[in-house]
Amino acid sequence: MKFRPLAAGVGIVAVLALAACGGGGGSTSAERAPHPAGANDGRAKPLRSESPESNADSEKDTTTAQISTFALDVDTASYGYARRTLQEGRWPTPGEIRPEEWVNAFRQDYPQPTDDGFAVRVDGARLPARDEAVLRVGLQTRASEAAERRPANLTFVVDVSGSMDEPGRLDLVRSSLRTLIDQLAPGDQVSIVSFSDEARLLASMTPLTARDELHRAVEQLVTEGGTNLEAGLVTGYQEASKAFRPAATNRVILLSDGLANQGNTAWQAILEQAKEYAARQVTLLTVGVGREYGDELMEQLADNGDGMAVYVSSEEEAAKVFTTQLPATIELRARDAKAQVVFNPSVVESYRLVGYDNRALTAEEFRDDSRDGGEIGPGHSVTALYSLKLKPGAEGQLAEATVRWQDPDTRSPSEVSQALKAGDLAASIWEKAPVRLQVDVLVAAFALHMRDKQDSGGPRGTFGMDLPELGEHADRLARAAEDPMVTELVSLIEKARSVG
Repeated sequence: MKFRPLAAGVGIVAVLALAACGGGGGSTSAERAPHPAGANDGRAKPLRSESPESNADSEKDTTTAQISTFALDVDTASYGYARRTLQEGRWPTPGEIRPEEWVNAFRQDYPQPTDDGFAVRVDGARLPARDEAVLRVGLQTRASEAAERRPANLTFVVDVSGSMDEPGRLDLVRSSLRTLIDQLAPGDQVSIVSFSDEARLLASMTPLTARDELHRAVEQLVTEGGTNLEAGLVTGYQEASKAFRPAATNRVILLSDGLANQGNTAWQAILEQAKEYAARQVTLLTVGVGREYGDELMEQLADNGDGMAVYVSSEEEAAKVFTTQLPATIELRARDAKAQVVFNPSVVESYRLVGYDNRALTAEEFRDDSRDGGEIGPGHSVTALYSLKLKPGAEGQLAEATVRWQDPDTRSPSEVSQALKAGDLAASIWEKAPVRLQVDVLVAAFALHMRDKQDSGGPRGTFGMDLPELGEHADRLARAAEDPMVTELVSLIEKARSVG
């Protein structure tokens, strides 16, 4: 297997300390830091910059690249859209497949912390090939009850352009908004903006005590004209800014297919708006809909807007987002969250981070609080998988994972770490590892296979599996996990075999 690490920089002191340490365990620390300066600069299509020392297509070993650093990501849109594409008998576009979003779409079993920070869980297992293993870094925030959260100002920006005229698409948006409005708390406020050729303010910021007015605004959502996404987003941000409440959560929620074709369609101009308002603590959630979908723009909007990107294609998925995920995660637990994994070169010969290709940071940027990270809400889990090549017979500490984040209000930074010994790896991924770890590896391997378009007769993908083997493991895990999403995975792998 070829290992292509996303490694970033060399921290000599940290590496020497790690190599000399043979034990596991966790540690925590907190420190003061200046207010962040904002997000990273962009270009015409500004993806989060990779470390200058990293290259996803080159193989590196731990003698020169012991440290892997990346911004956290809780987006799931890549999996949602790929699932729809496969169900329709189409092969997803490789560039739209982000493996970390596939893994993060699945339920995890990580313990929650007792405070408002992160719990870190590091585990792993040996792979069938000799001296190969998988390392999992699992991060979890504490969930919150609706009664505990602060009030929210939510500005919905709804695409009503002609491209939204696909049967059922706008109906899905309207029903989702009605459901959400009915379950928000009395202290919350909602405004609604629609956009096609131009943007229209259908409801200025309205308290939930006037639900009837908001329902009437939802009924005014009808399709017409082109897609002036910039006009809609700017109007939504202006409305959110005008009604900004310091003691509330202020968020813009964009519902669109992301296919901008009118107004200023240059990505840089649109993304700059998201970055500007994110710096004013107005965050963004993008909800993608539609058979044809501007995945990359919607993902980058969420990235630059300090938010997350999801995709819905059915009433069931919309209900999950608007009745479960959104109300529970309106608040933030952490701003600019980053992870760093330091590998012990006496145990690990080489490694590869699966996914997070546009989230890579240098080792020095980990504690640079002016460098943009990921925004994480209550009850969120984040998973990172590494494929490893181990040194034969090596023992001792394998790696230490640290997550760093800033308090959403005070911007005070904190860190928590957890280490793993080589001897703590499960002896076999498919026979001894926890079921959820097996599911994570299965999902990541499937995503990489789809992205690289490897058929069953071609080269074997990451983790050494082709589609028939993936299908066998999916069948077994569907029975063991008792999870509808894992059961659905069986049919998706079958679809991939039939359309590939």
